[in-house]
Formats: sequence, structure tokens, C-alpha cells
Amino acid sequence: MLDVHRLRLLRELDRRGTLAAVAHALNYSPSAISQQLSLLETETGATLLERVGRGVRLTGQARLLVRHAEAILERIELAEAELAASMTEVTGTLRVASFQSVLLALIPAALSRLATKHPGLRIELTQADAGSAFAGLLARDFDAVLGEDYPSFPEPRLPGIDEEVLWHDEMRVAVPAHGPWNRAKLADLAGAPFVFDPDSVTPGRWARHLCRGAGFEPDVRFQSGDLLLQLRLVETGHAVAFVPDLLWTDRAPGGLELHHLPGRPRRRLYTGVRSGSAGHPAIRAFRAALHDARG
Repeated sequence: MLDVHRLRLLRELDRRGTLAAVAHALNYSPSAISQQLSLLETETGATLLERVGRGVRLTGQARLLVRHAEAILERIELAEAELAASMTEVTGTLRVASFQSVLLALIPAALSRLATKHPGLRIELTQADAGSAFAGLLARDFDAVLGEDYPSFPEPRLPGIDEEVLWHDEMRVAVPAHGPWNRAKLADLAGAPFVFDPDSVTPGRWARHLCRGAGFEPDVRFQSGDLLLQLRLVETGHAVAFVPDLLWTDRAPGGLELHHLPGRPRRRLYTGVRSGSAGHPAIRAFRAALHDARG
């Protein structure tokens, strides 16, 4: 009979690439991981790993086994979710990865609601971009993540992920309240200094694409994914930025003006969890708290 724990180790090796990475993530030594996978080879009677330089790679038989391991682990999560749903209280630890605007605008209120309604539920938060967050979700480093899609730049849908839309959040152009860049139309900002996310991430690529659609190449003077820094640069007259309405959930913009962008683009905000855990009471409670916080 195959050992589920060893199947999980094989799956983690497939996702993380090296024995050292699996050992670090699961708090084992690399030799212990190697020993467990050797036992799995004995159980299966198949060669699962082959040496490549100083590392290893999965054989075809190993990848076949990984596909079955995915299904097995999902069924286990479904069983755990149903068992938890039969309990009277929502308890345990929920590990969440999110990006900055949701952390600023919604998470504090959601945490307050959860602390009142489910005091036995512990929430652990990590700020992460969507790419690393979803990789961590599939690797079981996180239990829930917050994702975002920008117009014309949808993120690829990953198998085994249950998505729930949270909000369609309008993006606006933020300009200094005073000075030469206090303009309402995007096309009039062709010579303005901009602060954008790096073009290696979707928000940065989308922002540049929007400017090019308005007929100009933006002068990106500053690059940062920190929205608070972006707002500060706008407020002090040093830059123009594209910012989400979500930032004004519990505050009013000061020192800057907000104007609609052409077509009034909206990003799609959503929560993502592994399909097997979507019915878990802690997941349902967290999603409900986010919707309540949004208002």
C-alpha cells in the first residue's frame, strides 16, 4: 500500500524542484526526504528519481504517480473540510497571502469580524504578489490567497483552484492637487513623471499599456509596488499614478485629485483556495468576513 505522506513528498519535489527546497519547506533534512522517497520507490517497485548533476529529477513513472497524488490529497482535504463542518466551532489556523491594497483596506476589518465571531480561528497573513502566492497555495504554504486580474491582462487559471469574486475595483489616475500635472485627461499627461509597478508584474505592464493606448510612452520616473509610496509621490507633486478605488474604503484622498481613466477600467479581485478545501468552515468564514468588510 502506498504511503500518503511519501506521496506528498514526491508531489512537493515535483513542485519545488530540489530536495533542499522540500526539506526547507517541510522542516526536514534533505537526507530524511531522500530516505522517504527511497522507501516510496520500494513500495512502488519503480524508479522514481534519477540523478542530474548534484540534483535529482522525476522519472516518467514518478510524474504519473504525482498526478494520482494530487487527486488523493484533494480527497483528503475534502474529508477534512466535511469533518470540520460537522464541528460546532470554527478553529485552527488559516494562512493567507494577499497584496497590499487588500491588506490596507479590507483585512483589518475582516480580522475584527473574525475575532468577534470566531475567536478560536487564528489568521496568519503574508504580503505576496499573485504569482508567488498561488504557487504557495498549490504547494500548501498558504490556505487562501487574494488574486487580481487587470483588463486585457488576465492571469492564467490554474487547475485545482476554487475562485470567488470579491469585487470589481475601478482604477483611476491620481494627480497632484496643485502644479503642472493637475490634469483630468490621460492624454494630457504625456510629459508627466509617472510612478508605476515594475513592468515585470501585471499592474506595471497594464499601466504602460494604458498609456500607450492613449497615444504616448509614459515617462516612468519611479518604479515601486508600494502603493503608499506611490501616493506620497503624488501628494508631494513628484509623480502621477494609477491607483485603485479600494484604497479609499476607509479614508479620503488628501493632497491629490482622482480622475476617471478612459473606459473606466476595473480590476477583478478574488479569493482563491484549493478546490478540496473550499467547503472548510475556516475558508467560508474568511471569505464571508472579506465580503462584510467590503460592505
